[in-house]
Amino acid sequence: MRLILAAASTSLLVLAAACGANGETGGSDSAPAGAPLETRPANGANQQPAFAGQTRAPGVRTERAISHTVVASGLEHPWGLAALPDGRWLVTEKPGRLRIVTGQGTIGAPVQGLPPVDARGQGGLLDVVVGPDFARDRMIYWSYAEPREGGNATSVARGRLSGTGNRVDDVQVIFRALPTYDGDKHFGSSLAFDPAGRLFITLGERSDRPMRPQAQDLGSHMGKTIRINADGSVPQDNPFVGRDGARPEIWSLGHRNVQGIAVQPGTGAIWTIEHGTRGGDEVNLDKAGLNYGWPDVAYGVEYAGGPINAGVTQKAGTEQPVYYWDPVIAPGGATFYQGTMFPEWDGNLLVAGLGGQHIARLVIENDRVIGEERLLGDLGARVRDVAVGADGAVWAITDEDDGKLVRLAAAR
Repeated sequence: MRLILAAASTSLLVLAAACGANGETGGSDSAPAGAPLETRPANGANQQPAFAGQTRAPGVRTERAISHTVVASGLEHPWGLAALPDGRWLVTEKPGRLRIVTGQGTIGAPVQGLPPVDARGQGGLLDVVVGPDFARDRMIYWSYAEPREGGNATSVARGRLSGTGNRVDDVQVIFRALPTYDGDKHFGSSLAFDPAGRLFITLGERSDRPMRPQAQDLGSHMGKTIRINADGSVPQDNPFVGRDGARPEIWSLGHRNVQGIAVQPGTGAIWTIEHGTRGGDEVNLDKAGLNYGWPDVAYGVEYAGGPINAGVTQKAGTEQPVYYWDPVIAPGGATFYQGTMFPEWDGNLLVAGLGGQHIARLVIENDRVIGEERLLGDLGARVRDVAVGADGAVWAITDEDDGKLVRLAAAR
């Protein structure tokens, strides 16, 4: 067993109004109160939002001191983070390892019993969630790039975590995205259970230009949000059940590469976080049967420059994002905040920023973003996933060779 004790590095971040929005992201956080944090020119220079506040929401500030502590380090490109009921954390590492990390920073040996992954490019072991009946059946669920004949694709498996936490048994693949494709990008894939115990799975469209149109093809899982039962069966109220040529697991379509999903407390609404190209990272209120536009509609521009599909940003029959970033933050995982430590954050959406190297705190009111704050920016690392602990502290993992587990809490 590999043991790494909690790192001694602790940083105090003063978040009083006089110091800006936590003093973490150079320049942006010193903007006047109410001004957007983002001041760089947009990549989609001539594009206009569809409604006020759809991008560059006013900056907000947490009026208290916050500290972050690096609890553990030495993780290799951690991807997914999930809390166990006893306060320990399940953490996936992209090369294919699942580990249990204690709140004090002890990193366990790899959990045995997981299937092999294709860890090329953006592939590997991806998200992990604890099943809704874990107290009874100890089931956990994970997504991964599965090596297959002719290529790979995203799959989801489940297994029973042993009492000692050293292995998973009774492993069963409950979903396989189709078609198989020989590529190394845009696998998705975040997981979340809704209050009824349905499992949501987010998928990318595999990035390459020949694959992009599959985001609009109901005969393909690519570029879709998926909804299944915990055993892999299809809920009969899924929107495309019974439609000729449609895959019944599909919940929504027209997505590029969704790596974040969160279920809104109180409403049970599904919110997804989607990577754009150069500009156009999206926050979507992800509803049954709706089309979110990709690749026909998008904000931002191609990586190589030039418009995406003639620069169309609105089209009948497609949904607008609730919010978008241009330039991008390259978002990872997401969660809604519920906790006693920061009661003023209640109901806020926390989004991990890989390229942005921060956690975006989005204040949501009536399904619109009315404020944004950047947290943890002084860590100087790609934030891959974010979660909330039982005491209300915010936990995050960083996507690095020397990946870290970090705790963000009110300073004492």
